[in-house]
Amino acid sequence: MLLPEDAGADEEKGPFRRCIVTRERHPSETMIRFVLGPDRTVVPDLKAGLPGRGMWLSARRDVLETALARKAFARAARAEVLVPAEMPAIIEAALKRRVIEVLGLTRRAGQAVCGFSKAREWLAADRAALIVQALDGSVEERARLLSGRAVPVIAPLPARELGQIFGRDHAVHVAVSAGRLATMLLTETERLAGISRTRTKADQPGG
Repeated sequence: MLLPEDAGADEEKGPFRRCIVTRERHPSETMIRFVLGPDRTVVPDLKAGLPGRGMWLSARRDVLETALARKAFARAARAEVLVPAEMPAIIEAALKRRVIEVLGLTRRAGQAVCGFSKAREWLAADRAALIVQALDGSVEERARLLSGRAVPVIAPLPARELGQIFGRDHAVHVAVSAGRLATMLLTETERLAGISRTRTKADQPGG
């Protein structure tokens, strides 16, 4: 990974990466990796699997905008680069697709149920490790579903888009069981919330 001149040569090793703007280190899965394409265009690599040396940013809209304004990618690459003007929108759309993709995996794996009654059944049986509520769902309905239980709640998608994942016209409540996919879903929603200008959110228990 090419970073500014004060960066260490071992940045790619271990579970943490250093943001090229804030210089703070965070777990790599919570950040956004960028690489240079063959034409030296800066390309977001959300799965962190593309070849090439990475440039990492904290998953925050203000950090991304600072990187663009200060030409941080060019400094990190120590070369001229091409940055799409619509980069924030590109990343936000791609992160939203990632959330939809992971939610679809939970459904196909039998690790998620949709609907108020089924979600409440999973909560009562201590089977739900994560609740997904529609972005346009009500706070009152969420409180009624949780009934005081300390379970993380995320709200990455409106009811119509959430429903499409489960073959419905709309969905407001989804319960997800514990496991790798639930962890991935929470992480992806947090990244989306950091970049998005909408009300997308990820709440911790009690939030």
